[in-house]
Amino acid sequence: MITHFADLELNTVSIQGVKQCYLNRLKLPIIYETADFIRFQITPFTTLSFKERYEPIAPAHLAFQVPYSLFDKVASFVLESGLLVLRQEHGQYIDETDGRKNMYFRDGDGNLLEIISHQYVSEHALTASGSLKTLYLREIGFPVDFVPAFRDWLKSGLGMKTEKETDLFNFVISGTAHAVVVSKQRPWIPIAMKALPPQMKVTFGTPDKEYIHEAAGKIEGSRLDSNELHFSKETYNFSIKHTPDFKASFIPGLNLPSLNSFQ
Repeated sequence: MITHFADLELNTVSIQGVKQCYLNRLKLPIIYETADFIRFQITPFTTLSFKERYEPIAPAHLAFQVPYSLFDKVASFVLESGLLVLRQEHGQYIDETDGRKNMYFRDGDGNLLEIISHQYVSEHALTASGSLKTLYLREIGFPVDFVPAFRDWLKSGLGMKTEKETDLFNFVISGTAHAVVVSKQRPWIPIAMKALPPQMKVTFGTPDKEYIHEAAGKIEGSRLDSNELHFSKETYNFSIKHTPDFKASFIPGLNLPSLNSFQ
């Protein structure tokens, strides 16, 4: 099974602007850099990468899972960072509902970032990393023309699951990875930002080599290169990478909702 997002690669119009946001303000360490590419370490298991291109950018949405007990501390850090923090429906920066807290903010390219926490997530199975105290990269948004088709492709090809299904918005889940499949007709909250498909490459991680080979047989047009499977769907590029350091045993320790009852 897919256990986590291993890397997210986005386009940018300014590597220097990206460094000011993610290095100087959010304090993410750089682990690789060239003249037109940069990669940051979010957690020991996940990276965030940017490729500089001379073309328009459609903003992406991503969410960092942080410990519930540390959420207010992380929110204060973001508020003090100088980045644009967005007010929510009732004018508040932080929304707190039924054991969940979240806050939205933006980077220099307009990407919609979120810190989110849930009381049910165990804070001890993974180490909280960096000034954002990130446990894992929880969400990546996928705006599409027809939600059911993309959702069902994730389920049939990658073995991901859903709890509830609608034609406008679905969480499609495997391990800690939540693909937010949303209709381009449904704007991103909290600022009604148009849900445009960003140019990005999403790398899923799995400790199971056999799973990668099984997925290769299911995904039309996929290409297996050593321990990584490459493929695309609509405007999105994907890969599944063998990541033995992220063990499947981490998942039960996080106390996540059981996917056995999911569709």
